[in-house]
Amino acid sequence: MTATPSQPYTPLVPCAQQVPRPRAAFRAMGSPERRARARSGASGRVSRGRDLLVLVLLPLPLLVLTLPAAFAGGGTRRWFGGRSESQRVEAQAAKDAAAAAFYDLDTAQRDLRISIETITAVDDTPAARRAVADFDALGRRIDEASRTYISAVDAHDLDRDGLEASVAVHARTELTRAKDELVRVKQELDRFEQGLGPLLGKAETQLARLAPAVERARQSLLAASNALDAVRGTGLKADDLAARLAALAPELTKLNQGAGQHGVPETLERADRVARDAGAVHAEAERLPERATEIDRRLVSLRTRAQALTTRSGQVDPVLSELRRRFVAACWQDLQHVPDQSAEAVRQAELKLAEARTAREEQRWADATALLSTVRALLNTTDEAVSAAGDRLRRLNEVSKDPQREIERTRFAIRDAQRLAMAGRNTPDPRQARPLDDSVARLERAIRTLEGRHPDYWHFLTELEAVRGTVSGVVSQIREERGAGA
Repeated sequence: MTATPSQPYTPLVPCAQQVPRPRAAFRAMGSPERRARARSGASGRVSRGRDLLVLVLLPLPLLVLTLPAAFAGGGTRRWFGGRSESQRVEAQAAKDAAAAAFYDLDTAQRDLRISIETITAVDDTPAARRAVADFDALGRRIDEASRTYISAVDAHDLDRDGLEASVAVHARTELTRAKDELVRVKQELDRFEQGLGPLLGKAETQLARLAPAVERARQSLLAASNALDAVRGTGLKADDLAARLAALAPELTKLNQGAGQHGVPETLERADRVARDAGAVHAEAERLPERATEIDRRLVSLRTRAQALTTRSGQVDPVLSELRRRFVAACWQDLQHVPDQSAEAVRQAELKLAEARTAREEQRWADATALLSTVRALLNTTDEAVSAAGDRLRRLNEVSKDPQREIERTRFAIRDAQRLAMAGRNTPDPRQARPLDDSVARLERAIRTLEGRHPDYWHFLTELEAVRGTVSGVVSQIREERGAGA
């Protein structure tokens, strides 16, 4: 019996089974994509370590047969990650850069939209409308760049297992291109924002005025309301002021609705108008007690004056009688209707006074003031007419006693003008000499009218007054011309 040679101990299988499996040091942190990539790398390293250990423990003959197959690339797995993993990292970096550019552009667009809304709320000029159109055009550019970026992100899943290197390179190229386009559009947006400076500054200035203007309007309305209540507490009605204040209530409602509904320029204008009108009501309400006192005083004063004019009007007839007796008709004929006109004017004034008194009692202050102004005008006209009759008689008496006084007065005015015209000259200016010569001739003719038995003294007086007026005009002309020349 032949003994069976002993077989050498081959610990291939038992040793392979006894090799402890290394545990991947994996910490669950970061994004799901990073965790997936970490698990994939760990499992690959464990598998490659196990294969290497088996090769080391093989007997030399088997090892010789096994190594060529291992290094010939018989499997698809590369040791230590390979080129595809580095391309994945670069593509992911391009994706992160594109995401940052997209975020910057989106943030800038939102901020700039607020500026555009500020401008459109305040400004409606062609420049503002052009800025809005340009911003809309930029918005279309932004949308196009954003779609390109989103399409590139959706087209490539950089976190999937077995990502080919060529796919990662293509993804990196598209993401880089999308990022560059986002950056270019962001630069255009920045330049556009710089050009908005003047428009935005103007809009912000008006917006800064808005709140104080509205508050001033509200405070003015409140002050006017308080002043009106105080006046009414003294027993005065002030119904017209109350009506004016009530008319401002709809304007206050629109102010409370805000500039968002009615526009900033309109709201500013409305606030200024409300503040101005409420301020006027406030001022008139504060003056109302004084105004009532003034109306009472004027009622008494004008009634006294009307009574005095009634007495004076009765003295016109004796004056006219003396004028008729002593002077020719031309001296008094224009005064014939003074007594009747004065009496009628005084009667009308007394009627208006009664109406003004009634308006005062009813506290219709505007009506009372207007009626008192009418009374004053009537009494002034009557006073002038009554005074004219007495003044006519006085002047005619003076000139009839001493006409030489008026003659010398006129001659002095003419000689003074002639000396002024000749000052610094050898011959007078015809523009000044002619009217002065005519004035001398008119004076001589007026003097000759006094030679008759019943001279027209009133014509004599009015003619000399006209001559002195002409001479005064020449003197003014000479002084103006010499003043301008100097």
